[in-house]
Amino acid sequence: MRSPAVAFDLDGTLVDSIPDLHAAAAATLAAEGRPPLPPETIRSFVGNGLPKLVERITAASGLPAAEHPRLLAAFSARYAAAPAALTRPYPGVPEALARLRAAGCRLGLCTNKPEAMTRSILAAFGLAFDALACGDTFPVRKPDPLPLLETVRALGGPPALYVGDSEVDAETAARAGLPFLLFRGGYCHVPHRTLASAAAFDDFAELPALVARVQPKV
Repeated sequence: MRSPAVAFDLDGTLVDSIPDLHAAAAATLAAEGRPPLPPETIRSFVGNGLPKLVERITAASGLPAAEHPRLLAAFSARYAAAPAALTRPYPGVPEALARLRAAGCRLGLCTNKPEAMTRSILAAFGLAFDALACGDTFPVRKPDPLPLLETVRALGGPPALYVGDSEVDAETAARAGLPFLLFRGGYCHVPHRTLASAAAFDDFAELPALVARVQPKV
């Protein structure tokens, strides 16, 4: 059987983006005369795309919900200007991706982050993928399975699996009918034991062996 396609989430899976998201949120709130929210609060808001992130920031800061479109535009402009200034890949990510490629795996990315910001982050760290689905690629976002299914299709079809860090990723993989590998070092908002996964890991050095062990359906 050929090596599987491996699709990845981005935020909380391949990179820790909370510092840059927090900086953009703090600057946006400062412009509104509001104090910054703690990084831990911003972390708890991540996972469903920028519109939902800003919606949660707006509510937590006591700003009118009607201001959401304007605040989303302001936040997005600030974040897009420097999405990789403080963001960093998790240890071992580049090496794990290189080992998977060497083993014949096709690599894809399926994220709820907008494409322009995603590409900026990938370019900053030299991370390359054969297929890309972002938060503005399709009319729907994860946990809708369409973006993940289209990522796998672009990679040449099954066998395939998905690597992510959160309950959103676990649901997406389940709805797409793909095995899920859970990275426990990211932004999950529920106990890891409650998520269905084929395997879980804490260190990216473990990932190539897990991919080889999991046998996705063709």
